[in-house]
Amino acid sequence: MQKIISSILFSLLFLSAFAQDVMTPETLIQLNRVSGIGLTKDGNNVVYRVSKYNIEANKTTKTYYQVPLNGGEAQKISDYKSLVTNKKNSPDGNYKISTSDVKLEKITGQDYYPKLKKSNVKIIKSLNYRHWDTWEDGAFSHVMYKSTKNNGKPIDIMKNEPFDCPQKPFGGSEDYVWSPDSQHILYVTKKLSGTKYAVSTNTDIYDYNLATKTTTDLTKNNKGYDTHPAFSTKGQLAWLQMKRAGYESDKNDIVVKINDKTVNLTANWDGTVSSFKWGNKGNKIYFIAPTMGTVQLFELKVPSSNKKIEAPKQITNGQFDVGGIVGQSKNTMVVSRRDMNHATELYTVNLTNGKMTQLTHANDTVYHKIKLSKVVKRMVKTTDGKELLAWVIYPPNFDATKKYPTLLYCQGGPQAEVSQFYSYRWNFQLMAAHGYIIIAPNRRGLPGFGVKWNEEISKDYGGQNMKDYLSAIDDISKESYVDTNHLGAIGASYGGYSIYYLAGIHQGRFKTFIAHDGIFDWRSMYGTTEELFFVNWDLGGAYWDKNNAVAQKSYHDFNPAEKVQNWDTPIMIIQGGIDYRVPVGQGLAAFQAAQLQGIKSKLLYFPKENHWVLNNENSLIWEREFYKWLKETL
Repeated sequence: MQKIISSILFSLLFLSAFAQDVMTPETLIQLNRVSGIGLTKDGNNVVYRVSKYNIEANKTTKTYYQVPLNGGEAQKISDYKSLVTNKKNSPDGNYKISTSDVKLEKITGQDYYPKLKKSNVKIIKSLNYRHWDTWEDGAFSHVMYKSTKNNGKPIDIMKNEPFDCPQKPFGGSEDYVWSPDSQHILYVTKKLSGTKYAVSTNTDIYDYNLATKTTTDLTKNNKGYDTHPAFSTKGQLAWLQMKRAGYESDKNDIVVKINDKTVNLTANWDGTVSSFKWGNKGNKIYFIAPTMGTVQLFELKVPSSNKKIEAPKQITNGQFDVGGIVGQSKNTMVVSRRDMNHATELYTVNLTNGKMTQLTHANDTVYHKIKLSKVVKRMVKTTDGKELLAWVIYPPNFDATKKYPTLLYCQGGPQAEVSQFYSYRWNFQLMAAHGYIIIAPNRRGLPGFGVKWNEEISKDYGGQNMKDYLSAIDDISKESYVDTNHLGAIGASYGGYSIYYLAGIHQGRFKTFIAHDGIFDWRSMYGTTEELFFVNWDLGGAYWDKNNAVAQKSYHDFNPAEKVQNWDTPIMIIQGGIDYRVPVGQGLAAFQAAQLQGIKSKLLYFPKENHWVLNNENSLIWEREFYKWLKETL
């Protein structure tokens, strides 16, 4: 009888979770996730993928569809590859690109001592021994091609070169492209090794000639990032470029070849480009970029000379993010779009007037059953007299006569916009559904508000941007509906660093903190992180350079570990075990410091997660522990 009663109670709890009229962690993780594949070859339909995770089966399924460009019913398809252009095939159809790992260097004990087959050791002679979440193993990803007319052996266009294409850790098919005449392959790589690799952002675009088997560096004069090579229908080359060496968040510009000269089309535009696509006629480029707390679609005319460059024209406008460009058919562009209340769906854009029409409706059923949050733009006056845009997300059924606990969201990056993004962990809709108001400020150091605003964080991590955080929470705290006795602060990566830093300077404002993969001690961070160009640029240099005043200020004044004696507030620390960007010691040291000082604290440790949480069951535990901690402490 007791087992029956327990079973009934469990069933009631389970059903009640899904009967709620607001977002829940279980609903969030099981949303349909839409990805645009491309337009069909006739330009009449859009092909896309829907991924869906099932909690009970612990399985993700992927289903492919096509939907008419003019709208209508989506049709399930089995062979989507035959419907869209395969960019790995050369334009003339004679060759196909592939990528494969090639073992070139000895790293493991077994490489050096083949008879010791049960050994487990790495013998490391230089830096760049690990990246993101993977240790170097002596193999490098190379671009290859082979004839489509026979089963010949692929030709390695990077033979014997210890370099990677696609680039690590996030490079993909955008790192290589066929020329229109099918006689050249352009590819992106950083041809540096060891310490030089770890401190540099100098990727270049290389041109491999199939006939001569020779390679030419097309961007050797630029010392920053050169990425995303793309040809127009007219055969004109464009790519993305950052000028300054070692600065990963430099202004990203669109450059083109005009009469054999490299011309920067966005040099005088006060913004930074996320990605771009050539227009079908080859006389325009369309790109997406952050602007004023959103991400929008822009148009750029490509001139015949460098004397007739026009400013970009913004096409879309509204409280949403254009996430990416899928494809163009005549005067219609297909893009992905999302906002803080809605996961990604595909939309068409009228390129003349910017009108958007929703194409896919993968999650309409869910959103029609739940109450959505109100998301409001709020302008905050900063301590230096500037205007700061913050997003305020209110709980469903918000009642201004009541008081609500309020969370300050601290963005990571550090230079990643607080736009209308929709995260499957840091989900504002879900936070609001739990009864919290969230304020998410576009503090100093974020793109979309001009290059100067974006760059004000570098070498000033604990400076004006920290004041911006406090200005935002103090400003919203003036509202009668904010319970100032129940304020919390949350964040990941640089946002996690922000939490550790704020914990030492907040002067009693906050009642609880949550930090995910945050930097706690800059000296340890400098000694264990992998992309050293990042810390060199943002901190000003190494901690042992005692004559470097900028660096010494970073390692002392802006180091959370130097202020840990001021901690007095409950804190939950989340850390990934294979996070090599912000290594595991950062989270463990912060937790140990809190515990030894008698501060209520919890460590949520994911041994097999990197800087993110990718496993679906781990993600669900993340959500449950996140809200459990807030309930206990806020």
